Amino acid sequence: MQDTFIQAYPKLLHTEVAVAGLWLAHGDEPLLHQWLIDALRPHWRAQNYAIKRVELVSVKSWQEVLSELSSLSLFDDASALIVTGNHKPDKAVIVELERFAQEAQTEANGHSLLWLTSKQDRRAQSSKWFSPFTQYGHVIDCNLYDERQRQQLLQIQAQQFGLKLSQEAWQLLMSHTEHHIISAYQTLWRLSYLFAPELAANNKSLAANSNGQGNDGSTTKTTSTNVALDISDLQAALVSDAQFSVFDLSDAMLAGNSTQVAKIIFQLQATDEPTTLVLWAISKDMRQIMALMDGQDPQTLGIWRSKQGLYQQACRRQSKAQTLQWPALIYRCDQAIKGIVRQPAWELLLQAALELAGQRLFPIK
Repeated sequence: MQDTFIQAYPKLLHTEVAVAGLWLAHGDEPLLHQWLIDALRPHWRAQNYAIKRVELVSVKSWQEVLSELSSLSLFDDASALIVTGNHKPDKAVIVELERFAQEAQTEANGHSLLWLTSKQDRRAQSSKWFSPFTQYGHVIDCNLYDERQRQQLLQIQAQQFGLKLSQEAWQLLMSHTEHHIISAYQTLWRLSYLFAPELAANNKSLAANSNGQGNDGSTTKTTSTNVALDISDLQAALVSDAQFSVFDLSDAMLAGNSTQVAKIIFQLQATDEPTTLVLWAISKDMRQIMALMDGQDPQTLGIWRSKQGLYQQACRRQSKAQTLQWPALIYRCDQAIKGIVRQPAWELLLQAALELAGQRLFPIK
């Protein structure tokens, strides 16, 4: 049986699943592999499985896998084996895997094998080693093929965190995280902590009402609710989250948002972000802008396509004469960080960041 991740994942979260037999998850999204393990783990535990891991360091490692599948435990009903690595089984192992899968289908064998491997193309999926998984087991395609699938999965995670975002809030979240699923998931995780008091208060109120009676004397029943966030809530949360990084600083500088640049610089200072890292981010963007203004191609410079518009926007705010003064400003920041000059390093870093954003505070000396 073959499924996409978006088809299989919700079923694993909400329904009872027979986990014995062969499972193969292939794809290049490590986060989806981890979500799959997290979804299967409650089923393994409910069925008293011992969870073990085996890494395929060579083809011979499959012998260790087979040995684990044939072993018996005195304390657990069966084993759930998580196998990682891309070494394909040889003919002898394929025969054993087929036998194992057939026995699992007839309940003669209760062990579970989950193999996590990289994305497999059509040619690989037609190979003999792939056949036992498709014919007797479960194959899950852990690849995302469009933006809709990415948002669907993140909506499931948001629900798990107790959050419900409006469509406009989703658009802002995906733009803020540059459509990167790990960054978006981390942001949802931080938001769940930020709104945890509100969520706890909602659920406490619902729990208090669940054992009470309605106006007509009937017993009321309620379930947990999610915290609804619209775009204004998300904008405020992203600013107040206090989880700024130098990458957030880069976006604000390139966009010419001087107010946000100052907020981020002050926050990075308050959280003791290394001044050398902040200078690296500022000087990198300054060098990129100078190179673009000299006519170099953005792809050759390694600028992401999603950020090329921001860099072009930043170039239009500057003149050649202004950018010629930037190396001196970077050098002075470096001197302040090293204690060679007495001027506070964070003061100079703020000046440099605002300079890049198009807001000149003082003449560059």
